[in-house]
Amino acid sequence: MKDVVDRLTPLGLMMLALLREGDMHPYEMMRLLRQRRSDRLVPMTNGTFYHTVARLERAGLLVETGVDRDGNRPERTTYGVTEAGGAAVIEWVRRELPRIDRPAEFRVAIAEAHNLDRDEVIDLLGIRRAALAAGQELQSAGHHGARARGVPEQFLLELERNDVLVGAELIWLDGLIDRLENHVFAWGPAELGPHSERYLADRKAARQ
Repeated sequence: MKDVVDRLTPLGLMMLALLREGDMHPYEMMRLLRQRRSDRLVPMTNGTFYHTVARLERAGLLVETGVDRDGNRPERTTYGVTEAGGAAVIEWVRRELPRIDRPAEFRVAIAEAHNLDRDEVIDLLGIRRAALAAGQELQSAGHHGARARGVPEQFLLELERNDVLVGAELIWLDGLIDRLENHVFAWGPAELGPHSERYLADRKAARQ
């Protein structure tokens, strides 16, 4: 499983996570991801999308489940996620959520964090918070030391920016962990309730 997860790209991860909602053809997947503005997180072109479908199928992470035919439109092959594909989603998110050295992957991981149980997400975000705080402490010490040595401020702007960004993320993480612990908002498909109908409507629109 580790080798499979290591080779899984952010786009592939998002496609497999989407298929956990139900079988779809690639055109529907692409439209739905764009409709949900997931193209903010990963580059998404027709070529890379269909190439990723083929790679995931070869890896045994998704499988053909049928062929749709709608009027005069070309046939569309429908895919579903395999057991291995579903497990890969869980392992990829579980691996990337606490890491602080892969910011692009973290954006995808937090977007797909709802694939994990609430308590596990709380634990993983706690690990991330501790790592960020430790890193900020070291970098802040270096920043202050450089200023004390008289290093011109123009050479320290990146350090200053990083301090501000990490500080803001720590504040955000504290708030998010608190909201998760206190069940302030729904988590996972089982808790969506009436909001599930909106997602079904989104899928129906994406099929058109």
